[in-house]
Amino acid sequence: MLGAVSADGRFAPSPSGPLHLGNLRTALLAWCFARSVRARFLLRIEDLDPQRSRREYEPGILDDLERIGIDWDGEPARQSERAHDHRAAFESLRGAGVLYRCWCTRAEIREAASAPHGAPKGAYPGTCRQLSAEQIAQRERGGRPAAWRLDAAQRRVSFTDALRGETAAAVDDFVVWRELDDLAAYNLAVVVDDAADGIGEVVRGDDLLDTTPRQILVAQLLGLSVPAYAHVPLVLGGDGARLAKRHGAVTLDERLARGESVAEVVGWLASSAGLAPAGARLAAADVLRGFERVRVSRDPVVL
Repeated sequence: MLGAVSADGRFAPSPSGPLHLGNLRTALLAWCFARSVRARFLLRIEDLDPQRSRREYEPGILDDLERIGIDWDGEPARQSERAHDHRAAFESLRGAGVLYRCWCTRAEIREAASAPHGAPKGAYPGTCRQLSAEQIAQRERGGRPAAWRLDAAQRRVSFTDALRGETAAAVDDFVVWRELDDLAAYNLAVVVDDAADGIGEVVRGDDLLDTTPRQILVAQLLGLSVPAYAHVPLVLGGDGARLAKRHGAVTLDERLARGESVAEVVGWLASSAGLAPAGARLAAADVLRGFERVRVSRDPVVL
């Protein structure tokens, strides 16, 4: 880790649709974590995926944040405009000899992992790590686009999460660059972007907890500062799955159409996180005024 780490925070939504209450809850908590220590709070539009990202969703995202009382410093950054920085990081890793090309499909990875003595569930089994020159040439002739994976050598990475405590995991060989669209994968782009923005504390949903060791390893290999982390519990639907549009009225506009006020929605966001009593009517500033990170709930909540 190089230099002092700030407490600056961020919220980085993907413009693939309107924000739902789970997104707004995470944004509110990330904002409170940063503003409670007088740190900067930045917005970054994570539009790296050209198949899912739509610019028409961006104004609605910013409007929802403003309506519940969240402010931010400077103009929102756009991840897609940092391709040069992502490429430089990729070339640095490739130059260090820690990357290799992989032609495996997701189905092939699942099949290999399910075999006796296969890799742990979800982990890449290393199929392409030691291909011969002849095997590589054969795959190149096949025409299937490759992805570049980081050879993590099963390094064990540990960190202290503000809400989850001590966390450690062995890192598998994960994708950092895709030749198909010539773009960085999330686990490389987010590290480069957080470093460029001077982010010192990442507050996000705990569905990303498992991938954090990968990002820490990337930062270490690139000589970048490693931020602190706080992974907040998710908002779930009635079926116990992560909140989604199929669960009904899940966006701010949908809640308002049901007759709820913005103050009631913010009150629910705060109470569901253990920061306010049930039925409270609040603005984001009210939540911040009484915010203590030790009070943030460690348990998911069902909408």
